[in-house]
Amino acid sequence: MTPDLLSVIVRALGFVALFQAAGTAFFLAVFAPLTQASSLIRRLGRVSAALGAGLILAHLALDPARLSGDFAGWSDPDLQGLAFSSRSGISQLVQALGLVAVAVALWQPGRNRPQWASAGGAIAVGGFLLTGHTSTHALRAVLGALLALHLLVVAFWFGSLVPLAAVIRLESRPRAAAVLGRFSAIAAALVPLILVAGLAMAWLLAGSLAVLGTPYGQLLLVKLGGFLLLMLPAAYNKWRLAPAFERSRSSAALRGSLAAEYLLIVAVLSVTAVMTAFFSPGSMA
Repeated sequence: MTPDLLSVIVRALGFVALFQAAGTAFFLAVFAPLTQASSLIRRLGRVSAALGAGLILAHLALDPARLSGDFAGWSDPDLQGLAFSSRSGISQLVQALGLVAVAVALWQPGRNRPQWASAGGAIAVGGFLLTGHTSTHALRAVLGALLALHLLVVAFWFGSLVPLAAVIRLESRPRAAAVLGRFSAIAAALVPLILVAGLAMAWLLAGSLAVLGTPYGQLLLVKLGGFLLLMLPAAYNKWRLAPAFERSRSSAALRGSLAAEYLLIVAVLSVTAVMTAFFSPGSMA
């Protein structure tokens, strides 16, 4: 296995853990008063945050090996200094710091714990704004706002899926239906913003449709296709499975559909890891 391949695998797993932890914190901030499954969901947030912080630091530690093209470069102090002091290194340190804050805030129950955990989640997500093409572009203020909106909504959506499945499995049907109904209302307003912000960023960064002929553009189309595919189980949940669950039918189909959403978002996050690691809007080959 090459340093590049191992690095992108660790990066993808780190993305999944980070968005799970941040989204779990956001879910608790909104829904903790409505559910008695908060202790299990807090545990999910803590574990995801700890795992995410470890994976992010592991990815950062692999950067010297990537820079040298060989695992021997991992022990080069000059390359280590370059990796940790770069924009990407600072970004990853901020992400890890935010995840540590999530884990600490969720360690013990408390009235304000979800709010503090949400602040940590926002810091972890905000770390992405410190690096990449949006941070150096002439329109970085606009792009930064779009990226923040895009990532925060993704985190809330993705990070809520496992907690929702837990609520559906563990709570009484009326309580679970109340949480599900409120989540559906919030998601219906927020999820379309993922597409709007993503397309706006792509247009501002690429500048023309010619980018679709590049590896970056092709991966962008894969991400777009993944998002559109995600709309199928999401819409089916909202219009068919959630109402059926409220009418006292089985929750198995609903939990299966949530699992499908989860796996599709994991796939999109993995594509993003490859896309951001190896390509840019200016890549022509």
